[in-house]
Amino acid sequence: MTKRIVITGTDTGIGKTVFAAGLAGMLDGFYWKPVQSGLDGETDSEVVGRLAGLPPGRVLPEAYRLQSPLSLHRSAEIDGISIETADLSFPVLPTPLVIEGAGGLMAPLNRQTRFIDIFREWQLPVILCARTALSTINHTLLSIEALKARSIPIMGVAFIGDEVADSQRTIAKLGNVPQLGRLPHLDPLTPKTLRHAMIAGFDLDLIAGANDVAVSSVASVHAARTRAGNPRDRPDGSRLPPQG
Repeated sequence: MTKRIVITGTDTGIGKTVFAAGLAGMLDGFYWKPVQSGLDGETDSEVVGRLAGLPPGRVLPEAYRLQSPLSLHRSAEIDGISIETADLSFPVLPTPLVIEGAGGLMAPLNRQTRFIDIFREWQLPVILCARTALSTINHTLLSIEALKARSIPIMGVAFIGDEVADSQRTIAKLGNVPQLGRLPHLDPLTPKTLRHAMIAGFDLDLIAGANDVAVSSVASVHAARTRAGNPRDRPDGSRLPPQG
């Protein structure tokens, strides 16, 4: 399995932090939230530290901690800073690293860059978290299309909520992506109940297999592009100027 996995979602507040905590615990890995907005109450990193059952030090510090619970770009502006994408680099670690984005794929980091742009640059396998509630088919398929349009490897969809089997099957079929499993809403939500739910709802072997397929697929696309060359390349090795 890859050493790094990105967790993103179709929207904010869908439960991807709880899923990320469960996955990091199952993998006995590390967790990293690059940017946190909103510091009143428990942060996402603190939630993961409480729920994942990982040794101290496995939850890495955020690159940016922003005061206001707003969209990242706006929260940063209020704090008088600009999020620099060069700061969002991850370390080499001995065990898997679970990286959690903020909000949805199109959430802006600054006035020029969205999270999906960073994911495209990273080219790490992505698990897309999605609700099972009404409207999830549209939101999830749009997110899948956005990832595929940028050749970002998709490991599959992790559903969160009550089982809605037809919606889950429909998304997997129309999106042509694996259905990795489902995490129900837990009450109480504790390290023990989360671990049991992850073991019951997700198969690590399936996740590992989905990762291999995602990485292989993107590698094939990149190889094909390399063989084809840049469409602006001239036979003499020079390059046509950009259009527009």
